[in-house]
Amino acid sequence: MRRPESWGRYPSIKPENIKAVHWRNDLTDLQQIDKTVLPYGLGRSYGDSCRNEDGILLDTSNLNRFIYFDEHTGLIRCEAGVSLAEILEVVVPRGWFVPVTPGTKYVTVGGAIANDVHGKNHHRNGTFGCHVTCFELLRSDGQRLFCSPEQNRDFFRATIGGLGLTGVILWAEFHLKPIQNSFIDVEEIRFSNLDEFFEITAQSDQDFEYTVSWVDCLAKGKNLGRGVFMRGNNNPSKYLTSAASNMMLPISVPLDAPEFLLNNLTMKAFNTTFYYAHYKKVRYKTVPYDPYFYPLDFLDRWNKLYGKRGFLQYQFVVPFDNNNYAIREVLSRIANSGGGSFLAVLKAFGKVESPGMLSFPRPGVTLALDFAYHGEKTLKMLEEFDQIVFESGGAIYPAKDARMSAASFERSFPKWQEFQQYIDPKFSSSFWRRVTDPLKGAD
Repeated sequence: MRRPESWGRYPSIKPENIKAVHWRNDLTDLQQIDKTVLPYGLGRSYGDSCRNEDGILLDTSNLNRFIYFDEHTGLIRCEAGVSLAEILEVVVPRGWFVPVTPGTKYVTVGGAIANDVHGKNHHRNGTFGCHVTCFELLRSDGQRLFCSPEQNRDFFRATIGGLGLTGVILWAEFHLKPIQNSFIDVEEIRFSNLDEFFEITAQSDQDFEYTVSWVDCLAKGKNLGRGVFMRGNNNPSKYLTSAASNMMLPISVPLDAPEFLLNNLTMKAFNTTFYYAHYKKVRYKTVPYDPYFYPLDFLDRWNKLYGKRGFLQYQFVVPFDNNNYAIREVLSRIANSGGGSFLAVLKAFGKVESPGMLSFPRPGVTLALDFAYHGEKTLKMLEEFDQIVFESGGAIYPAKDARMSAASFERSFPKWQEFQQYIDPKFSSSFWRRVTDPLKGAD
């Protein structure tokens, strides 16, 4: 049995019992289990939303069968443990792509729904949940609910972005996106500061389906927020075949890296090198979808680069304002502290509304950061960021959280009490107990 982990490997949680689920029509009677349960896919959530300390994890990765695929309409139905990687292998050669994808393809369909994942095309296509037509939800009392926008609508809305707390998704159906081939036409634009980033964003949203930026979070002063803007569209040619994309095999990180590997000097060297490697102001290229959407998937188990201490990913969204104070303030504090982030990703969200009650994306700009865990120093810094975010009317992403308080969660998700009535009484997670218990999550 594989060892359950979150991707950030923090917080360190006592091993749970884990029970594999193999058949959607032959599941263990959940009422006979004397502890709380939680579905667990491939463990790509960063914090403790996929952990259930002292409880049971239901490993759904063996629910990996395709049920139905219409090559003419792009409608696909599969079990909840099927990964996006497995779907892409089947559908890309047939002229289809997933409608929304996060930065890794090694997530399950159930996980994509439970976290209502977003991607580079949120300003056009919204979240993954926007494309789900229906799914079957198993409750602990044995009920099997067919959920769609028309049937069991409230459970449909609660389960999308519901962090696995409403029951076990057994299978799901959703619409794919048509493509001509597996290549992406990309423009990479080097920008000098945040003002230039927002100018390029405003110019890009109408003409480009995919937009995202890497940011040098150690740059200061007039260079604050400098980085590389990467915008793209699916290549329209009928003559480029998907078979010609030449996918690379991933390289594995076999051992935990020593803690001194990621330090201020190595981060500064990496950021400077990456920024100036884009020596042209604008660079055009056509690339296979893999390196554009999933650059980190080429480095299998890259989370081990942070060593045994693990790391915390921190992602927030704030509304647009005249001077984008929150983004500037957070980046300024990081640069002044010298404790930067290797992976700093900046992107604008659009106005496409998700059906999910606890969906994270909302109109504005989102910044995702990761920090090696250095104890109280790291936690204090992120608490300071929380205050900046909430002063600007923003929110924090649960799928990447490992430490937000109960008060912070409630400010991020004002519909949480409405959602709470749809939680299965047998289901829980370390995250949910933390953010709904004032004694554990007090500011």
